Amino acid sequence: MGTRLITVAVVFGTRPDTIKLAPVIKALQQCPDQFNVISIATAQHRQMLDQVLNVFDIVPDFDLDIMLARQSLEQITARGVERLGKVFVKVKPDVVLVQGDTTTTFLGSLVAFYQHIPVGHVEAGLRTEDRYNPFPEEINRRLTSTLADYHFAPTLTAKRALSAENIPVKRIYVTGNTVIDALRYTVDNDYVFKDRELARIAACVRRGRYRLILITTHRRENWGEPMRAACRAIRRLAESTEGDKVIFAFPVHLNPVVRDVVYGELKKVAGVHLIAPLQYHDFVNLMNLSYLVLTDSGGIQEEAPSLGKPVLVMRRVTERPEAVLAGTVKLVGLDEEMIFRSAFRLLSSRTEYLRMASAVNPYGDGKASGRIVEALRYEFGLRLRRPGEFHGSDAFTGRGVGCR
Repeated sequence: MGTRLITVAVVFGTRPDTIKLAPVIKALQQCPDQFNVISIATAQHRQMLDQVLNVFDIVPDFDLDIMLARQSLEQITARGVERLGKVFVKVKPDVVLVQGDTTTTFLGSLVAFYQHIPVGHVEAGLRTEDRYNPFPEEINRRLTSTLADYHFAPTLTAKRALSAENIPVKRIYVTGNTVIDALRYTVDNDYVFKDRELARIAACVRRGRYRLILITTHRRENWGEPMRAACRAIRRLAESTEGDKVIFAFPVHLNPVVRDVVYGELKKVAGVHLIAPLQYHDFVNLMNLSYLVLTDSGGIQEEAPSLGKPVLVMRRVTERPEAVLAGTVKLVGLDEEMIFRSAFRLLSSRTEYLRMASAVNPYGDGKASGRIVEALRYEFGLRLRRPGEFHGSDAFTGRGVGCR
């Protein structure tokens, strides 16, 4: 008689957590004689979630479809708790996996706790030490850490943060970040952009005619004047480099609060391409072509260094200090002058640029998902020895650890 399958419920709801859980789902599915994988989409973000699912060819077993127009955090929470509760009662998972710091992440771990189901937290241990920055993500991940049983920390820094909060060391596994695994699936130096505007931008860059600056901004704590200051800095940068063959690609978030600011400040600026939010495949391959990235995103701080792209982070604090210490990421805040001067310097000084572009990426080697699978095998008695840990790498080539 074979061993009982371990039912793993993987819960996701936004583009970032889906990107980082997709490789984990794929890795678990490679062990069909050990794991029964149930994928659950809250659809906290509908359109951007669906794009990622298509890229990784994942069809959720349950789609809770909780998104409402202009939804509040209270609405997300109420709808998510109720619908996740019903699914968990039906599925009866042995373990629930959540990722990162979204509201879906916290809700998945909370409902699992209510039903006495162990929780595995992917990308555990990130901290800014400011409960309102980023908001609500800093509290989401702290609460998830309190509820989780297994902590899959991407770096040694994250492990130390968890240990400082009295999380038992035996429950922490340093795995690397699964976003590097996702890049392995999607980055292609010969990638063909179907969108005409993206294809024209890519052609200009590949022919060496232009340098591309990729921009994203969307964080709640940056809404209003901070985001306007960032846009003014970008406008100044575009005006200052108009004759230097620099182009700007800015996928603008769908949130009307973001769009009103961005279009109000940058709509008519020469060289700035305000484009619709990109599918994940398009986005990472455009990032691969970029010269420099300006962002307030968390995940991009991990992805861009893996591709050798300097990142200027338009936030006051970051929960990803490893790349800042390594030198591939610089925290520039939301001060207009600081953003402008930092970006202009990288465009003007080849020495400064190479110093950042050549820094070692501390986030992963493309094998994080495999390490998570091996940790679960160990925790559920499917392997005898505790698996090895990630200790830092500048590469993301290679396959994840398979079943054995």
